[in-house]
Parts: sequence; structure tokens; C-alpha cells
Amino acid sequence: MDASQIFFYGLLALLIIYIARKIYLYRSVKNYSPAELAEKLKKEKNVILLDVRTPMERKQDYIKGSFHIPLYDLGADKKELLKFKDKEIICYCRTGNRSLIAASKLRKLGYNSANLKGGIIFWNKAGLK
Repeated sequence: MDASQIFFYGLLALLIIYIARKIYLYRSVKNYSPAELAEKLKKEKNVILLDVRTPMERKQDYIKGSFHIPLYDLGADKKELLKFKDKEIICYCRTGNRSLIAASKLRKLGYNSANLKGGIIFWNKAGLK
């Protein structure tokens, strides 16, 4: 086996690990479609929307009534989150990838968390505000 084959198989192994991790995260966290989330927000008061995008992204567009903590700033020491310990925290980002990581992180910290599938892009495509 030459160096290019070793590189190729190493790259392939990393890709498989990355995909397996995404599948595991997706299955371990509750995911809402934009329509499901909109309905849930209308009916339930025990739900918090958490925008985990950067401040720059937040300035461009956000879901009305959402709370903002960027993913890179999300941790166990976030005192703002303690007031939401008894609520379901539904995370969103641009496409649903960072929010999936955030929801998983919050779940490990003991919060009831979920993810918005497709993020704000799918939310806007569904015509929701």
C-alpha cells in the first residue's frame, strides 16, 4: 500500500466517523419541523427558542421571541440558562447543524432540549415569522 492509498483510506475513515456522529446526534435529540415548532409555540408556553448563531447572523434575521447565546459561548456556566431549566429549549441556527450540537450539549447539561430541522432557512422557506 503506497502513501496515496493510506491517505485515501484515512480520509474515508474520517468521513465515515463524521457521518456516524451526525446520525447519532440527530437520533439522540428531538427534532421539530418548522410547522411543528410554529404549532408548538402557539399552543405551549413552556417552550424557549434559543438562537445559537453568531451575533452578526442574529443582526441579519432572527425568529421573533427567541433568546440568543452563540454556540461558542454555550456552557455549564451560563446563568441565563438556569431560568429555563424547567422549560423545553428548542435551538436553531442557520441550517440546523450548530443547533443540533447545541441541543445535544444542553441535554448533557441536564436541560430538556430539541432542534429546529433546517434552521432559520427552512423556517423562512415555510413562510413563518
